[in-house]
Amino acid sequence: MTTETNKENHAFGTDAKQILNLMIHSLYSNKEIFLRELISNSSDAADKLRFLALSDGNLYQGDAELKLKISTDEKAGTVTISDNGIGMNRDEVISSLGTIAKSGTAEFFENLSGDQAKDSQLIGQFGVGFYSAFIVADAVTVRTRKAGEDKAVEWYSKGEGEYTIAEIEKETRGTEITLHLKDEEKEFLEDVRLRSIVTKYADHISIPVQMFKEEVPESEGPDGEKVAAVPAEWETINKATALWTLDKSEIEEAEYKEFYKHVSHDWEEPLAWSHNKVEGKSEYTSLLYIPKKAPFDLWNRDHKSGLKLYVQRVFIMDDAEQFMPSYLRFVKGLLDSNDLPLNVSREILQDNKVTQAIRKGCTSRILKMLDRMGKNKAEDYQVFWNEFGQVIKEGPAEDAANKDAIAKLLRFASTENNESTQSVSLADYVSRMKEGQEKIYYVVADNFAAAKSSPHLEIFRKKGIEVLLMSDRVDEWMMSHLTEFDSKQLMSITRGDLDLGDLDDDESKKEQESSEKEVEGLVERIKTVLGDKVKEVRFTHRLTDSPACVVSDENDMSSQMAKLMEAVGQGAPEAKPVFELNPEHQLVKHLNDEQDEDKFAQWSEVLLDQALLAERGTLKDPAGFVSRLNKLMLDLSK
Repeated sequence: MTTETNKENHAFGTDAKQILNLMIHSLYSNKEIFLRELISNSSDAADKLRFLALSDGNLYQGDAELKLKISTDEKAGTVTISDNGIGMNRDEVISSLGTIAKSGTAEFFENLSGDQAKDSQLIGQFGVGFYSAFIVADAVTVRTRKAGEDKAVEWYSKGEGEYTIAEIEKETRGTEITLHLKDEEKEFLEDVRLRSIVTKYADHISIPVQMFKEEVPESEGPDGEKVAAVPAEWETINKATALWTLDKSEIEEAEYKEFYKHVSHDWEEPLAWSHNKVEGKSEYTSLLYIPKKAPFDLWNRDHKSGLKLYVQRVFIMDDAEQFMPSYLRFVKGLLDSNDLPLNVSREILQDNKVTQAIRKGCTSRILKMLDRMGKNKAEDYQVFWNEFGQVIKEGPAEDAANKDAIAKLLRFASTENNESTQSVSLADYVSRMKEGQEKIYYVVADNFAAAKSSPHLEIFRKKGIEVLLMSDRVDEWMMSHLTEFDSKQLMSITRGDLDLGDLDDDESKKEQESSEKEVEGLVERIKTVLGDKVKEVRFTHRLTDSPACVVSDENDMSSQMAKLMEAVGQGAPEAKPVFELNPEHQLVKHLNDEQDEDKFAQWSEVLLDQALLAERGTLKDPAGFVSRLNKLMLDLSK
């Protein structure tokens, strides 16, 4: 019996209201998922109490046998999940149950489409834990008392935009959640149904999950023998053994997948996983997963990532980021170390030799797992790359020791297929290189369309040379750290003089020399007109259809890198472009024949602006460009 005092009404946060609305309208096709989420929360509560009790054994209050109990009341139409874990105080109840304290919430709602099937997948990706109770319940009561405290709290809501909270009396610590089932969800009162769900979802939970077994009176067997009575008792119905402590041969694939959902709070199955026990200088067990979907807050600065850390099977902390480099922050799973102290802190982990050894081992394991996936399961790897490719691209700059291994994982769009899908590996490119080709060519632009239509590609298309098309924001930064692959230099086609090496034949070179002689003197005239707007003016034969282009000098920052620096609030040094002219183009020949110096200057500036627009997507003075272009068109129309 509980006595309520200081009862208060509260409104849910806007985000919680929207989530509840989606829950109540049953977006999940698999309704039994609610029990998995609530059991998982109770398991976490037990882990946290076990950790805190390492330094304060009084928190157990004489009850150190951690467990979870599930009971039903058919008459009241309720299912109750209770645990003797850490529990919550009033402030924690309001924080945890009155709002969704999760980064990326706004982006999550922006992605909702109104299509229930699609939105249910988005909710699963976002992860909402406790709120899944409203899939089957039209009201939920939570009674909880935090370990080491005397006051207890009751939280109640019908999921209609508000909740009540009151101070109550509760004899024991922990949390008790009572679901008042909807009329159409009474199947979850059935003992057999609940037991089958627990067996399916909670065998790997390290604490016992118990259900009450009714008394069975003494009876007579078919042969007249007496069958002893079975007393009423709480019966453990899960294996209650931490999955990662078992031998791999004892674990089924379905169990690995279900454990992933528990440890990650994801609703999708993982793409791949690796379970290893390491012995030697460092002794630890790792169970690492590659998710199928990226969380909404992957790019949020407040996003917490990392592995669950256990020491000698005792839970220590969530989100231990020290064991994975940032470019692998999507990896989920856990570590259980025998070498770290039980009182280890994040600060101690930072510079710990054991941490460094584990980090090195786990990083290598993930890179090898991804490499195998790329070679043996191309479709799965494409799913992975579409979700996490931009994160992997941070690797060459962050992890020089594994640069070669990371390079094998990279995927790009290419002129080979002219599709925006990034599916071409550097190994694929090298295997298709033309005889005499010594370099891997690439172009970086603001978007795929700009990369695909870059004038710098013209000579490469003419000669049938493949070029990698890059348009992710991180690409230019990545390529500044990735200079070669398989002993082949990676070369931007927008930088410096174009050198095709043995791919340039003698006949082409003679034609180039001839075309340059026809417009001899043009370069100097344009230099005089453009002055300090350009670093240099010269002829080029990288163009076949365009009259001109701009390139970055070998020693200057590229335009894409300058944009990247400006985007993160860092000023980029101004680098003047190198202006290149196609001596075979009719516009360039027309410019060479122009005797009116005023028109010559206007044509020169228009060609430069066109080249800058094609390269950078913007102009410092677009109005001036339009004015000059209009004037020239009017002159031509006369």
